Amino acid sequence: MAIAVSCINMKGGVGKTTIASQLAYDTALAGRRVLAVDLDPQANLSQSILGAEEYVKHLGDGGATVVQLFEDYLPPSGNRGAPEPIDLNDVILSGAGYWETAESLDLIPSRLELSRTLKNPTGKERRLAKGLSRVSGNYDLVVIDCAPTESILTDAAYFASRYVVVPVKLEFMATIGLPLLARSVRDFKLENEDREIDIAGLVLNNSEYSEYGEREKAREEIQQNAEEFGWHIFQTQLPYSRSLPKAARRGLPLASTPHAKWERVEIIQDLAREIRDSIGLENPALTDDEL
Repeated sequence: MAIAVSCINMKGGVGKTTIASQLAYDTALAGRRVLAVDLDPQANLSQSILGAEEYVKHLGDGGATVVQLFEDYLPPSGNRGAPEPIDLNDVILSGAGYWETAESLDLIPSRLELSRTLKNPTGKERRLAKGLSRVSGNYDLVVIDCAPTESILTDAAYFASRYVVVPVKLEFMATIGLPLLARSVRDFKLENEDREIDIAGLVLNNSEYSEYGEREKAREEIQQNAEEFGWHIFQTQLPYSRSLPKAARRGLPLASTPHAKWERVEIIQDLAREIRDSIGLENPALTDDEL
């Protein structure tokens, strides 16, 4: 059965999509079966995996998205004369991306219309978990990228996940979202005592725009918050790399992105291994070239 992990922070621009996409890529490249789920109406994860052009084509062709999963039906289209009951397999894009092991990475894409779900959220918070329960045996890892606000989508991620990974950028106001997240997880546990969900850890994200002194102040504040909430901080930090936006634009793992520095690729790989180890997903043995 798959292990499901969500990337969540109540503050935007901290690297959630970068970590979610690169964790999905690296795990698939390691030979694991991965399902990436985009729970953000901005659909950044969808574009990071499919590539911008292919994502637009998918929408233009009337392709299903996570919206249909929450609405619980497929709308009429060129192939359907009337609404039809939803089957999660109708929403999953198999073999997403254009790289050598694409067949091991599937995607449930998102779109802007997902925000309409928030207008009528009653009874929808468990639909993702119910859908994933029918396919979880097909995967080793489910990675869920979340929007930076608390809503039904956050609850949906909690119901569907066993662990949460929290990206935090080393810059001014770095910790603004952490108390909100701590309260959100605490309240969810109090209201759903039968559910187990834990913070796997915080990923520190280096920023090109932060001066050294500012990064160190942010690091101290993050450390204080982590100690207060009893949260682990991953040893491997997400490096700044100009190639990460290029990878997202082309729908590629950093390892396959032209001109990406190999030391940055190795750090991404180390981070992915550390996250997998923390959630109990056994890492493949290193090859002679990697040792």
